[in-house]
Amino acid sequence: MLVVSGDPLARAGLSLLLGGQDGIAVSGQVAPDEAWPDITDTSDLGAPHAALWDLGLGLRTGLEELRALSAGLPVVAVVADETDAREALAAGARGALSRNADGELLAAALRAATLGLIVLDEVYARSFAPVQAEPPTLAEPLTPRELEVLQRLTQGLSNKQIAQRLGVSDHTVKFHVNSILGKLGVQSRSEAIVQAVRLGLVVL
Repeated sequence: MLVVSGDPLARAGLSLLLGGQDGIAVSGQVAPDEAWPDITDTSDLGAPHAALWDLGLGLRTGLEELRALSAGLPVVAVVADETDAREALAAGARGALSRNADGELLAAALRAATLGLIVLDEVYARSFAPVQAEPPTLAEPLTPRELEVLQRLTQGLSNKQIAQRLGVSDHTVKFHVNSILGKLGVQSRSEAIVQAVRLGLVVL
């Protein structure tokens, strides 16, 4: 993951938050004017899969740079308010989080962005969300244990890691994952996460 901010302290803080999350590796820290167009090819850890962009306290500059980077890389913006969130999304960001988001939420948002989802902080979601007359439903509901496993899938955990968290065997987790895929009508874990978000089963 790439961390972008005009404030070196903010870059360091966000990198520290992300570095403590499972399955997340920070491949670079840059200022906005360094973030495009070639930064995605310069990391020793390889090209990042997404970028976390701190737009500071009050969005005034950086939209053109954000637009350029988001053309080739999913970007999640950290913003000060709803107005900044709207401008960031209009510039191409795939997500907008408030400045008090913790490391777990930041990581989940970045994972979701790499799956093609639009991610909004709860404080902005109501004003952005479209009205659905008939929300999608499941033919067969997931069990409480399946929902627990599903939530951990969204965190990017492996079957072994999920088994350790829940205190069950790897075989049991594999059984639950297969059941989740069947009930959601999908073929892969990534598709399961996308479908679960659409159905409102998990919040990223």
